[in-house]
Amino acid sequence: MGKYYLAIDIGASSGRHILSHLEGGKMVLEEIHRFPNGMIEKQGQKVWDIDALFEEIKTGMKKCKELGKIPVSVGIDTWAVDFVLLDGEDRRIGNAVAYRDDRTKNMDKKVYELIDEKDLYGRTGIQKQLFNTIYQLMALKEKNSYELKKASKLLMIPDYFHFLLTGNAVAEYTNATTTQLVNAETNDWDWELIEKLGYPHSIFQKIQMPGTELGSLKEDIAEEVGYTCKVVIPATHDTGSAVMAVPVESDNALYISSGTWSLMGTELLKADCSEQSRQHNLTNEGGYQYRFRYLKNIMGLWMIQSVKKEIGGKLGFGEICEEASKCSISSIVDCNADRFLAPENMTEEVKTACRESGQKEPEGIAQTAAVIYNSLAVCYAKAAKEIEQMTGISYDCIHIIGGGANADYLNRLTAKATGKKVCAGPVEATAVGNLAAQMIADGTLMDLKDARKCIRASFPIKDY
Repeated sequence: MGKYYLAIDIGASSGRHILSHLEGGKMVLEEIHRFPNGMIEKQGQKVWDIDALFEEIKTGMKKCKELGKIPVSVGIDTWAVDFVLLDGEDRRIGNAVAYRDDRTKNMDKKVYELIDEKDLYGRTGIQKQLFNTIYQLMALKEKNSYELKKASKLLMIPDYFHFLLTGNAVAEYTNATTTQLVNAETNDWDWELIEKLGYPHSIFQKIQMPGTELGSLKEDIAEEVGYTCKVVIPATHDTGSAVMAVPVESDNALYISSGTWSLMGTELLKADCSEQSRQHNLTNEGGYQYRFRYLKNIMGLWMIQSVKKEIGGKLGFGEICEEASKCSISSIVDCNADRFLAPENMTEEVKTACRESGQKEPEGIAQTAAVIYNSLAVCYAKAAKEIEQMTGISYDCIHIIGGGANADYLNRLTAKATGKKVCAGPVEATAVGNLAAQMIADGTLMDLKDARKCIRASFPIKDY
């Protein structure tokens, strides 16, 4: 059957282990383990249950042994910006606080007392999001400075999991850039910026690129899961991995990595850190081989996930999408408004936003979902125009990848709102991109171009 590779893809609401091998020149995927994830309340904070997640990581790895399909390598990707701190004996300090926690409130003002906002963007090219690591660290400095003083290592969440597997600590490039502490020219930590902010230099690990072989499983981990294999770091930021799986045939395309967040953008070989780019709130996140993911963060299917939980009952996402398509409600909300980041009740927040703007309030799950889907399409159209304005390119196609590629109604709305062809798929883009990085590192695929050609041939792509 050939070589197997294992991608462990952990999102904000669930995680999955996906084994892959090549068969007839095509990627074959096999999901072998899935588990829930979510923020929990602990000591007054929204946090991630890191210990439970690592147990799930090992559980899924054990299933490879049970199936008799031992992977050549394994790599983990997760969401961005969140981290853990370790002390001098590599013990975790404090909680793994989640980006939706409110500890960063007003921390932007504290940062801007030390560095001008325009200068910050000019250095890093990273879009201002109040949950970025730069503001989380400022919250620690202001409220829990003893944790920073005790720390010997800062590891982003996937870097920490790779450390637990191998004992080797690094900072993977694509996720490191989301901290807003990496210089877009040098592609390394901006040490001058870190000094200005008063963060300890020693906690930041050496930056490594996706495809780097980190080492083999530690003896105790190998004994527990029943085998040893290499750990190859993928683009550990899930969007970084997903963008590797965009099945583009040319550079004349936009993408939307559609999941909890909708991330719309294109690829650049040089970051655009101009003031005009900052005004559009576009970001230059690091990508594979020092490419830049020039994109905009849009709230995404988090809003749908929330209203489903609140009023969706037993309906699946596909059913909600279908029911929404039958509604004629025309109300639109600003999906990027801070009010939708972590409201106590998303359904009521959407209603309130409609009422405050003099529009019809939605009633029930179908109308509420219709408002959200239509609003997302409007956001996509606006973002597409901004990106075209900044790049000087008129894009003729939008590739929608990730779970949102299954949202047929949203895809149709997006094609209509943007006036562009929409190509939807692959759905498991993040895991596919993770696997592609491992396969390139092992020589099974030649390079990114070869990987994308393989991906186009391997998975259904639906045109709108």
